[in-house]
Amino acid sequence: MQDRPFRHSLRFATTAVASGLILLGAGCNQGSEAAESPTAPPSAEGRSSRAPTRTFPVSGSATHFFTTAVRHSEEPSASGTVQRTTDIIRLTGDLDGYVLCHPTTVVDFAAGTLVNTGTQVFSGTVDGEGPVMLHDDTFRFEVVLETGETRGEVHLGRSLDAPDRSGWFECDLDIVGTGFTPEGDGLADYAGTCRQYGRGSDMGG
Repeated sequence: MQDRPFRHSLRFATTAVASGLILLGAGCNQGSEAAESPTAPPSAEGRSSRAPTRTFPVSGSATHFFTTAVRHSEEPSASGTVQRTTDIIRLTGDLDGYVLCHPTTVVDFAAGTLVNTGTQVFSGTVDGEGPVMLHDDTFRFEVVLETGETRGEVHLGRSLDAPDRSGWFECDLDIVGTGFTPEGDGLADYAGTCRQYGRGSDMGG
């Protein structure tokens, strides 16, 4: 069937769609590289006003386990659907660990778009240090359903209730999808910049 790539992409869009860490792969610009200029961090509450210990580039890959996502709700809207799910993403590279994500996905068939926002927590190491737990409730992805073209950003940082004495990281990432596994899980590459506050034994949630 000629429309299978689109339907394949849309099926995941409407059942276990992208957290801030994945691009819908089928029909997308596969093989694209992560954006050259990392997304600027949001001016959100909880971002540090302290000078970082160091700032450094990061990159790596992600696997989004669509096949094990839990769909909590799906409601019709005037022009599409709204879904809420729990998703797990595996990160490798300079960020090495797992992301637990609660995305809210708004699919607008009339506009041919998908907008994905929500909250997520990363647990793992950053550039070999940690483990740390980093929070993000500002990610946003926009997907063109017909082509799979996606623009998105991820901003990981310290949890708002974390003690000031802890060391932590802030990471601003751009993500570009690279396709799907044979099982249907999403693949992506990420690139961006991290800032470290504190060192070694200071690292924590």
